[in-house]
Amino acid sequence: MIPDPSIRRRVLLGAAVTGTAAAAGALVAPTAAVASRLAAPALAPDPGGAEPSGQAPPGGWRAAAEDVKSELLTTWRSYKRLAFGHDELLPVSGGFSEFFDDAHPVGLTIVEVLDTLFFMGLDDELAEGVAWVRDHLDFRAVSVPVQIFETNIRMVGGLLSGYLCTGDRVLLAKAKEIADILMPAFERSPTGAPYRFVNPSTGEVSGPENFLAEIGTIIAEFGTLSRLVGDDRYYRAAKKASRAAFDRRSPLDLVGTTLNIETGAWVDPTASIHPPVDSYFEYLFDGWDLFRDRDFKTWFDVLNRANIKHEAVWLRPEGSPREHLWFARVNKDTGVLGSLRQVELTAFYAGLLGQAGELRLGDEYLSSWTSLLSRYRVLPEVVDPLSGVATGPGNALRPEYVDAAFNLWLRTGQERYRELAFAYYLRQKADSRVPNGWTVIDDVTTTPATHGDLTSGYWYSEQMKYWYLMFSGTNRFDYRDNYLSTEGNVFRGVRRR
Repeated sequence: MIPDPSIRRRVLLGAAVTGTAAAAGALVAPTAAVASRLAAPALAPDPGGAEPSGQAPPGGWRAAAEDVKSELLTTWRSYKRLAFGHDELLPVSGGFSEFFDDAHPVGLTIVEVLDTLFFMGLDDELAEGVAWVRDHLDFRAVSVPVQIFETNIRMVGGLLSGYLCTGDRVLLAKAKEIADILMPAFERSPTGAPYRFVNPSTGEVSGPENFLAEIGTIIAEFGTLSRLVGDDRYYRAAKKASRAAFDRRSPLDLVGTTLNIETGAWVDPTASIHPPVDSYFEYLFDGWDLFRDRDFKTWFDVLNRANIKHEAVWLRPEGSPREHLWFARVNKDTGVLGSLRQVELTAFYAGLLGQAGELRLGDEYLSSWTSLLSRYRVLPEVVDPLSGVATGPGNALRPEYVDAAFNLWLRTGQERYRELAFAYYLRQKADSRVPNGWTVIDDVTTTPATHGDLTSGYWYSEQMKYWYLMFSGTNRFDYRDNYLSTEGNVFRGVRRR
């Protein structure tokens, strides 16, 4: 909902708070630069600059989709030649890296790419990936602590979506095996919120102080697994974890960042939609969207209203003709305004707002991120929204901006979202492309961009899938009834011939 007169709105103008504790990240009281405003700003983008043009591809959407497929194939073939079976490709040096355990690769890229290969019609490559999982994936051989969060959204989620696309029960069995490895983190917790780590070889759990996103980004994968295998233990564990955080909300209906899962006390009382909190809200909505569990809808509605009421700020950078919507960090107990620093990972919230029916607010938030593209070719990891300075100048092939455009396009059918996504595709391709595929960027402020050396597994699972689905109109995807997880895994909407 757009804030109305009953909701406190904060407007910060120019550099009035630049250099203060707010910009540095400390919680501070609102200054004189913070004023109450009632009228919502116009929806028109900033004039001038070099923001994406929003034009359709000259060769048509199908040609754009084929270009995306070609780029994925180039990178996938480099991965097969240089790193097959290892977790991730290093496309600049021609090497590989392991995400979970340096001594034991688990083919993370293979697991992450499965459903993307399906939607692109790359069935031979898909069969190769499934065969590797069948013959080589042994997650119990991992002998170091792994994050419950990353293992769930990447490994369990990738295997489940791969199963839904292929019907190969080996993938479902592997997903269940890994979920069973994670279950002690939930079962041994006195609050129901999971420990942060588990050692797959020993079953030992660790990490009693856990981030909210890592506590509550479970229900989509565990709930889907419960439905597929007929065992509700996974669903119940995930729901109990989500409830544990919700029940500890403040009187302002805000939740903190870090929870001690043994004592139930908040370690960090900062409330925000930024990481490491972000996907907790996404999965509250998803618990309703996927399973029609009204508890999840209630929890999301309560917390989302509070996020908008207490964290939404309208900022007018110096020289800008209009205000932009951003989300600040606040103290969950007092609502006192804190850091304004914006993290690209949070751009997904524009799409989540659209999914929840807050289309105008979602459009505003996406417009705020788009406004930065008059200064940068692709979005930096971290930015000061008042000065526009990239305080984290890298770009880790993040998908959140495109994810938001994808979700808003699905909900509205408005071509401008697809056109924005295409413009961003061209920019990212120009800056990230190297001979062996696509790589992360260490510094987006240089010309040319300064390359890093990594093709993240989520690049295959998320942005390449979003772009392809937006551009292709493939008959393997249900554009009217679908669900994609926080990792881009499709749990509803698969059309198998």
